[in-house]
Amino acid sequence: MIDLSSSESLVSDDIDLSKTVGEIYADDAKMSMRNVNVFYDEKQAIDNVSLDLARNQVTALIGPSGCGKSTFLRCLNRMNDTIPICRVEGDLRLEDEDIYAKKLDPVLLRARVGMVFQKPNPFPKSIYDNVAYGPKIHGLATNKAELDEIVVSSLQRAGLFNEVKDRLDAPGTGLSGGQQQRLCIARTIAVSPEVILMDEPASALDPIATAVIEELIDELREKYTIAIVTHSMQQAARVSQTTAYFHMGKLVEMGKTEQIFTNPVHELTENYITGRFG
Repeated sequence: MIDLSSSESLVSDDIDLSKTVGEIYADDAKMSMRNVNVFYDEKQAIDNVSLDLARNQVTALIGPSGCGKSTFLRCLNRMNDTIPICRVEGDLRLEDEDIYAKKLDPVLLRARVGMVFQKPNPFPKSIYDNVAYGPKIHGLATNKAELDEIVVSSLQRAGLFNEVKDRLDAPGTGLSGGQQQRLCIARTIAVSPEVILMDEPASALDPIATAVIEELIDELREKYTIAIVTHSMQQAARVSQTTAYFHMGKLVEMGKTEQIFTNPVHELTENYITGRFG
């Protein structure tokens, strides 16, 4: 839920939060969200947010703790459906398809819009079975050879295959933290998603593992559209092409990452970037 206590007092009454500044629309949008509102019971966590995720780009969602960025991210593959008190309003589309249409199966949506969480969460299965799980349940392989090919290629794309190729039967939980996170990324891409959502994917990792994940993100965007929530402005600057700054449930500013970090338009964005709060 949104926590307004961390930054609300730092916003003066004359700062305009009624309209997002910058570039919220993309010429080649993979996902388009319009007028999104999210409520936990009667408490509003997201307030009238509209933005596009550009195809084959990394979009970073930044802002103070409790600003709503993770809540918004979870809207994009209907993870908030698992929270009984959560209500999502607005128009959210993958290509031209309404992802909240009643006829759309959320399980199938989450294969198309995968998610990598803050803490690595490998299944209590072998490395092989972690990656093979999704393709099996979605019927993506008709025989063992096809399944083997999916597992190997997914581990290769996640930059993990060379480290684990001789122990694919070993438990995924026995890998290091950074390796576990790359295993989770391999598990995500094994079902051939179109979009990958990442919620603080490196916050629990050491600097070396973080650098590996960041390099991987840059490689993955050649094939996937990526949205990443991060508390690290340095990480956002390194991995993203577009940055969206959230504050108190509102999208304050969005634009090219270089512009956001060197010449922000909105006063709140500048205050956050320069460390006045956050």
